[in-house]
Amino acid sequence: MISIIKQVVKIGGSLFPNHAITLADKLKNTGSCIILGGGEFANLIRKYDDEVSFSQKTNHWTAIDCMDIIAKLVNDKVESAKLAFSIDEVNDISDDGFTPIFVVSEFLRNEDPFECSWDVTSDSIAAYVANILNANLFIVTNVNGIYTQEPKEPGSTFISEIDAKTLLTFQESSIDVMLPSLLLEFGTDCYVVNGKYPEWVLSLIDDNVNHYNFNYTKIIGDLR
Repeated sequence: MISIIKQVVKIGGSLFPNHAITLADKLKNTGSCIILGGGEFANLIRKYDDEVSFSQKTNHWTAIDCMDIIAKLVNDKVESAKLAFSIDEVNDISDDGFTPIFVVSEFLRNEDPFECSWDVTSDSIAAYVANILNANLFIVTNVNGIYTQEPKEPGSTFISEIDAKTLLTFQESSIDVMLPSLLLEFGTDCYVVNGKYPEWVLSLIDDNVNHYNFNYTKIIGDLR
């Protein structure tokens, strides 16, 4: 299959509802496939898991169900988008002139590519889908990119470019734990950018949109 998708744009659940809806609408006619994070729904599962310790399998799949919920809610507010439930539907919807929002649970249950762990979130899922589609990957979150530590911590420094191998040594960042390993495995790069400013995202994916004065992080997975 030759993909007609240029990029997978993972919109973090932290941007839901308003920023996520606005950005999804702005991605019309950009050749994007959107994947939504689980947001506060998934965070509640983490909270309850801390209290009563559910199985890893139940945590994993219910968190993915949360991604489906937010995908459906965002789709309800974006006329230029349609829900896709398979890779074929992603391409068909894009070919029809709409932006596919990928509801990933059924696809992932069939593929079953990951161990059940909190280390795997929508970031890693988006990387897996982007690799299948041979598409670029953009991780869109509520901060400007990767920092040396939590952005609000004293002495925190912004990182504009970092290789995925170095990122493996970080204790925490704005991406999930598994993503750097996948970027190295797939030999691909990705970009982390603040989705509160849709023009920043559009500037990275569309050569006709130029907003150069903003921060973002490029993660280099292709170390050849």
